[in-house]
Amino acid sequence: MKFKFSLLTFFLSTFLIITSCVSVQVSDNTVSTTVSEVKKPKNIILLVGDGMGLSEVSAAIFYKNGKPNFERFSTIGLSKTSSASDLITDSAAGATVFSAGVKTYNGAIGVNKDTIAVPNIVEQLSKRGLSTGIIATSSIQHATPASFYAHVKSRRMYEEITEFAPNSGVNFFAGGGLKFFNDRTDGKDLLAEMKNKGYKITTDKLPKTPSDKNELILLAEDAMPKMSEGRGDFLPNATKLALEKLSKNEKGFFLMVEGSQIDWGGHANDADYLIGELLDFDKTLGVALDFAKENGETLVIVTADHETGGFTLSAEGSNYNQIKPTFSTPGHSATMVPVFAEGPGASKFNGIFESTEVYHKMMALFNK
Repeated sequence: MKFKFSLLTFFLSTFLIITSCVSVQVSDNTVSTTVSEVKKPKNIILLVGDGMGLSEVSAAIFYKNGKPNFERFSTIGLSKTSSASDLITDSAAGATVFSAGVKTYNGAIGVNKDTIAVPNIVEQLSKRGLSTGIIATSSIQHATPASFYAHVKSRRMYEEITEFAPNSGVNFFAGGGLKFFNDRTDGKDLLAEMKNKGYKITTDKLPKTPSDKNELILLAEDAMPKMSEGRGDFLPNATKLALEKLSKNEKGFFLMVEGSQIDWGGHANDADYLIGELLDFDKTLGVALDFAKENGETLVIVTADHETGGFTLSAEGSNYNQIKPTFSTPGHSATMVPVFAEGPGASKFNGIFESTEVYHKMMALFNK
C-alpha cells in the first residue's frame, strides 16, 4: 500500500512539473497558451487576379471543365478595397496596399498619399536575403507589378517605373514591357544596364529551365497577348519556372503573380475575354498549390485589388438553367473581393478586413 502511494505521488509530481512548463491561463472558460498556434511559412506566393470579384471566381465553377483550383482552398476571407482618395480603388492604389501596406490615392505606385515612397515587401525581404519574383500578363510596368518594385507618383510614368528595375532586388521578372527598356524617349538602354547588374535577358520565348543569374523575361513590346490571341500557357509555365528558381534559396522566397487581363475583360464588358483569362489564372493556381503541397513550407494567397465590370452571372430571362454573363459598368466596382489562403499561416486570412491587412499579415508571417 505504501508502495502504491509513493508511485502515485511520483506520477502526480511529474505531471505537475510538465504542466508548469507551459503557461496556461484560464479566464471565463477560455484557455490560452504561450505556444504559437500558427506555423509560419518559409515562402509566400501571392496571386492577384486583377479585377476579380466573387462573380468572376464563380465563373470558374460554371465554365471550367473539371473542378476549379479555387475549390482547393480551405481558408477564405473578404477584403475591403476602397483607396485613400476614392470609395472605388484603381489598380495602382489597390496593389500598393499589398506591396507596402498603406492606403493611398488612385494612381499611386509605391508611395503614400503625400507621394512619399513607402518600403515595399520585395525591398524588405531582399535585404534579408530572400529571393523575390514578379510575373504578369501585362507589361511589368503596369500598375500591379510596378507597385512591387517602383515608387512614382503616377501609374502612367512607365519609363520612370522601368528605371527602378535594375536596382530593385527582384530575382525573377516575367511579362511584357520590352519597349520601356530599349525604345525610350530619353534614349537610355536599360537592357544594357540590367545586363551590367547581372541579369540574363530573354526576349524570344520562355526558357525551359531557370538561369543561375537573375532573370528578366520580356516576351512582348507592351502587354502580353490575350489568351484568345495565342498566349498559351505563359502564366502557369512562368510560375513553374520562377518556383524552380526561387525555391533554391534556403532562406525562402516571395513571388507575386498577376492575372492582369481578367481586369481588361471586365473593362471591355467582354465575357469571353474575362472567362478565358480567369480560367488561365485558375490553371496557374494549380501550379502554385501543387508546389506548396509538395514543399510543405509555402503559403499560397489568392486575392484581387478590386472587382471590374460589375460582373454577374444572371439568368437568361426566365430560364434559370441558362447563365447570361452581364456587366453593370465599364469601370471598377466597390464590392469586397475574396481572399483565399492555403498552407502554413492560412488561418490568418479568415474574416473581413481592410486590403492593407494582406501586406501586414504576410509580413507578420515572414517575421520569424
